[in-house]
Amino acid sequence: MVPAHADPIAAIVTAPGRGAVGIVRLSGRNLAPLMPALFGRALQPRHATYLPFLDAAGQPIDHGIALHFPAPHSYTGEEVLELQGHGGAVVLQMLLQRCLQAGAALGLRLAQPGEFTQRAFLNDKLDLAQAEAVADLIDASTEAAVRSANRSLAGAFSTQVQALLQALTELRMLVEATLDFPEEDIDFVRQADVQGRLQRQAALLEEIRGQARQGALLRDGLRIVIAGQPNAGKSSLLNALAGAELAIVSPVAGTTRDKIQQTLQIEGVPLHVIDTAGLRDSTDLVEQMGVARAWQEIDTADAVLFLHDGARLWGAGIDDLAALADARACREADAAIAALLRQRLPERVPVIDVWNKQDLLSHAQRAGLPPGIALSTRTGEGLAALRAALLQAAGWQPAAEGGFMARQRHLQALERVAVHLGEAQAHLAAPAPLLDLLAEELRLAQNALSEITGAFGADDLLGVIFSRFCIGK
Repeated sequence: MVPAHADPIAAIVTAPGRGAVGIVRLSGRNLAPLMPALFGRALQPRHATYLPFLDAAGQPIDHGIALHFPAPHSYTGEEVLELQGHGGAVVLQMLLQRCLQAGAALGLRLAQPGEFTQRAFLNDKLDLAQAEAVADLIDASTEAAVRSANRSLAGAFSTQVQALLQALTELRMLVEATLDFPEEDIDFVRQADVQGRLQRQAALLEEIRGQARQGALLRDGLRIVIAGQPNAGKSSLLNALAGAELAIVSPVAGTTRDKIQQTLQIEGVPLHVIDTAGLRDSTDLVEQMGVARAWQEIDTADAVLFLHDGARLWGAGIDDLAALADARACREADAAIAALLRQRLPERVPVIDVWNKQDLLSHAQRAGLPPGIALSTRTGEGLAALRAALLQAAGWQPAAEGGFMARQRHLQALERVAVHLGEAQAHLAAPAPLLDLLAEELRLAQNALSEITGAFGADDLLGVIFSRFCIGK
């Protein structure tokens, strides 16, 4: 049975919709017989040729540029044909159907999502981390993400992984060699500085993990939920951070009934900021639903901005006993919500206290505010400090040259490597070093590292990864 990846494939590789230019790509073995049928002539390899694209009767469907890339000098490592014509949806479908008709005898079929890049991986044009970087480059939402994805595509991540993998391989070979000479193993391990080598590789792993965490943050961003009592200024804060009037702002409590989400970027890091309904007890059924949804968003947040109404809590403009009583009740409710927040959320999820409406406070009242970020959504004072606090909460470090893109599966693989290296160090530090167990932990660490580049990995993992690509890739 011929494997499915041996079939020639074709697809429209440009985005759906109208455009000036559209591209149909074919990849496979022995595509040369298609050229006379599609173009009426052969093509000179790697030269752009302007000509008509012909239907079955030899009449032009369109005029455009044709390119021929002989194997293995192509994106997929196979023979590739590209038809670059006008970007109308109908004309591109006609070109694609004509290609499938002309290539029917060769078994030409429609490409599956990600299949062109999958073939590049199978033909050793890209490793798995580089292949994933192709999709990350397409999906990048910030300039920093584009640069990091490009570095991953160029092999920056893979190079570091391979260097660590090579060092662990050499160390494992060294340890396993001592197992054949048990009477000399202790002296051999000491002379070979196995402990020092293992410590150096563990330190290198931590450097890679730190960069990978930054890369994952650039790719996935951070879910920031704005929470607090009604009328604290949550919608105003979203508008101030976005620099646009996204949410309705009103002095009427309970205006926000459902979440409003906007993706922003700070220093290239995408932040998915979510404005939620004010947290309070209510007899209004719709408001109760809004509060329930607010807690759902809080439960899935990477960080929470807990917005306090500084003016109301600390008595700005209070001139009667009723207002004082209201401020006291507001402070009690605020404290209760804050306690519940921290009780519900894992320790790893930071809660940033934000004291709004500081423009309404006196200098003495400002000085008496509890710890947190003091700001005014009306004047913009304090927003810069809040942005810096968000980046700090995310664990972001200023981007340095050489950074790369990473995914959650990469972080999980690196975590497993760290666990195995920790176990290896424990076996080595035992009163009588357990070298057979040390060698096994090094083997497991190698396997986990190899999953990142695809040198070792299950077929179902590859299927999941490439199925998330767009059709033309």
